[in-house]
Amino acid sequence: MKATIIVRTDKDVKEGAIQLAKEMGVPLSVLVNAQLKNLIQDKQITFSVPYKMTPYLERLTARVHKDIKTGRNIAGPFNSAKEAIAYLKSR
Repeated sequence: MKATIIVRTDKDVKEGAIQLAKEMGVPLSVLVNAQLKNLIQDKQITFSVPYKMTPYLERLTARVHKDIKTGRNIAGPFNSAKEAIAYLKSR
């Protein structure tokens, strides 16, 4: 026997879920049912939020990538800790 569930969600969430279901070649109901079955089986919900860098970290990362490309502020590779320490002491 089938039952209907009515859920309120943001429009962009619904559209994103429909698009994902289309890309996977299944109706949205298949995705929702799979998640509900997992919830019942595992008795837990896992939430994850994609990591988003702060503007400061984005600038810092860009600067590091630029340094790597130009060979600035780069040392090594070293084959041993002694070699790395000797390099640091020589500076």
